[in-house]
Amino acid sequence: LCRGGLAERLCRLQNRERSAISFWRHQCVSDNTILSDKSGVLIVKILEIFEECTIQVAICQQLEQSPVALSPEDAVINAEEPILKVLFTRETAAHLKSRPQDVIHIYPPWQKLLLQNADVPVIMNTYFSQKVLLSEHSEAREKTYGLTKMLIRKNIISLAQTFRLDDLDDNLHQESTDNQVPCAPQTNNNGDSKRHPLAQSAVNDSLLEMVESQGAVGWREVQVRVIIQRVYCLPAKEGYRSHTQGNKPLCATAVANSDPPNVRLCLLVQDAYGMFSEVQLQSLSSTDDIEQYCRRWEGKSCCLAGMKILQRTTRGRALGLFSLIDSLWPPVVPVKVPGQSQDSEMMTTNLPPPSFCYILTVQSGEIHVEVDEEEQISNLYQPPAVHGLKEILQIGGCNKRCSFWAQVFYRRLQTKPSVPTDQREMLLFVTDSSLQNVVHGIPKVVAVSITASCVLSVEIIEALSAGSRFVFFKDALWGNGRIICVERTVLLLQKPLLCSAAGADLSELTGPVRLDELDSTTQANSVCALRGTVVGVNESTAFSWPTCNRCGNGKLELCPQDRELLYCNQCSEVVTTPVLKMQLEVFLSCPSRSQSTVKVKVWHEMTLFVLLTMLLFLQTYEVQSVLGREVGLLNCYVHSITSHPNCVVLEEIVLL
Repeated sequence: LCRGGLAERLCRLQNRERSAISFWRHQCVSDNTILSDKSGVLIVKILEIFEECTIQVAICQQLEQSPVALSPEDAVINAEEPILKVLFTRETAAHLKSRPQDVIHIYPPWQKLLLQNADVPVIMNTYFSQKVLLSEHSEAREKTYGLTKMLIRKNIISLAQTFRLDDLDDNLHQESTDNQVPCAPQTNNNGDSKRHPLAQSAVNDSLLEMVESQGAVGWREVQVRVIIQRVYCLPAKEGYRSHTQGNKPLCATAVANSDPPNVRLCLLVQDAYGMFSEVQLQSLSSTDDIEQYCRRWEGKSCCLAGMKILQRTTRGRALGLFSLIDSLWPPVVPVKVPGQSQDSEMMTTNLPPPSFCYILTVQSGEIHVEVDEEEQISNLYQPPAVHGLKEILQIGGCNKRCSFWAQVFYRRLQTKPSVPTDQREMLLFVTDSSLQNVVHGIPKVVAVSITASCVLSVEIIEALSAGSRFVFFKDALWGNGRIICVERTVLLLQKPLLCSAAGADLSELTGPVRLDELDSTTQANSVCALRGTVVGVNESTAFSWPTCNRCGNGKLELCPQDRELLYCNQCSEVVTTPVLKMQLEVFLSCPSRSQSTVKVKVWHEMTLFVLLTMLLFLQTYEVQSVLGREVGLLNCYVHSITSHPNCVVLEEIVLL
């Protein structure tokens, strides 16, 4: 909070207020008597109680006095006094535990509010209130009532009713016993437990209204209908994981170990008013399940119940979440707008984007999500807009979500010794027909960075290890000339059934992948094609090592029985004919980088290595015999490019 600002002053005022209330209640408990100072004390008898917008409203009759010897039923009522409507906050109501016929003393500074066109005055600022027990009969009754549950009617006030809209839905605003919730802990009831928890609950269409009316502790007897815009996985918080067993409710439990997968299924939902919320559900037994959830749930409507607010986040705190929300804004169809008539067609292009979002999670022992998979796709659903890579590279701005269908032809793990293996980033080099057909000006391939927060399914990892594959990148992040897969990005092996192609060419490549040749525009951590003339071989850094001819193990040991033979621990056998592998550094002269020293690291079985080895063997290992030889085109990964000295370091690679 800003020092001396209004927020800081309000926070201090609230802290002093809570301290004063706590001290006053402690004093009442210590004295164990009714406070003797009666000046300005308002004495009321409760006739009826209900709850509205988290505030407990008590319809009361004012009393002239509170006789010491009489029970509350015999208390004198002044018929001339008007009925009062007394407001209690949730904390005060929980402290009083009031019931009809109770007598309450309300101490200053209470305030009376007179409303226009209303005959019943409203009593506010009732923090200093005390329930009066006037006899042993009342104390016995209090102990008996404490063991039973009492239902308090909860009035659900919709935003449409608040703003006096014309097309009110009476079904949402009925004040019936279906909306009653217990104000005391419920005792087990065999008859009630057999009923479906959501069978008699009210259905709403506003997330914000549910938060306002139900509060942060959770929604129990009400539901809200939303549309599932996206399904994805997020890494579960360290030390905690939610799990499910069959159709049993979900609950959060401590994780003893970090066995994969430690990811949680999440939904990005949107209500009829355009408000978004992220719902965090159970952890998946397999990350491969994410593809089937995307196909089954995205675009369908669902009812949320048994939710609690995990966090209220804003744009500044969750840039990744709001970049995804911005890609779904404005809505494709008109949404309800509080304060306006729903009869007229409203323009959705001028609506401001959401500035906050509630993160919801399931409560233990509650039924949480009911998805109607048989229902048709909602008109509010926005499928991913698929673009060609050429079009994405021309998008201005940063932190823009994009989806594309591309061929992955090379992958490389970013090896940093200080970073754990499971937190290292990976580079995927991709291309599509829109880039391969470009003559010049735009690169033929693009590097996609996969961050550690992006959850990859086992199916994707195995497919990329097996060979080149076409992959659908859904909701990747584009900015500052880079495509990054972050949290809430999903990689699929198949194109979604519903997607907006927007003229993009989704056809697969028929020929081999062509790379850009090394030139002055080539950057580090990219791939390129290389051609040039051999001008030198770095003999000082060349080395070789024997490998097993059966399994390829490069860590052979001396045989314990015969120190002249090699032994493979993986095969548990003696290696009689090891395969010799080498590494060389070769210097090339390239016309496209005539002012630079081009150094290429080549490995055993690479094209350049085989060529040089053959020439060296024919010339009895004379290095002069390979100088001046032309090589290319070689597929290379660019490690670094420096200007002082002017040097380009590459490594020959094999494409998938």
